[in-house]
Amino acid sequence: MATFIEICNTAKIADVPDEAIRLSLFSFSLAGEAKRWLHSFKGNSLKTWEEVVEKFLKKYFLESKTAEGKAAISSFHQFPDESLSEALERFRGLLRRNPTHGFSEPIQLNMIIDGLRPQTKQLLDASAGGS
Repeated sequence: MATFIEICNTAKIADVPDEAIRLSLFSFSLAGEAKRWLHSFKGNSLKTWEEVVEKFLKKYFLESKTAEGKAAISSFHQFPDESLSEALERFRGLLRRNPTHGFSEPIQLNMIIDGLRPQTKQLLDASAGGS
């Protein structure tokens, strides 16, 4: 989804909301069964981008896969030889691979901090001027 949003953000049309562009272009990003699934909705029954995203994720991201992804995110720990930037990128990758994780940004931040090695936390605290 993130790549699709990036592409849509490159198309700006005067007086046309971003949501309308996303809604009209989304079917072009799909193929096969996913495209048939989208076209199975009658007329304008999907009125908002949020509705499309919610229904798409519910259809194509199974609960078991979501549970596995949530477990991987919530048990995040920095590897012994992993730099802070590598750990952050790995965490972001977990979030991208599991778009239905449901963790708010403050919770994500706590998970990252809790998963860092003690030495990394000290360096982070020192660079921020405190804890």
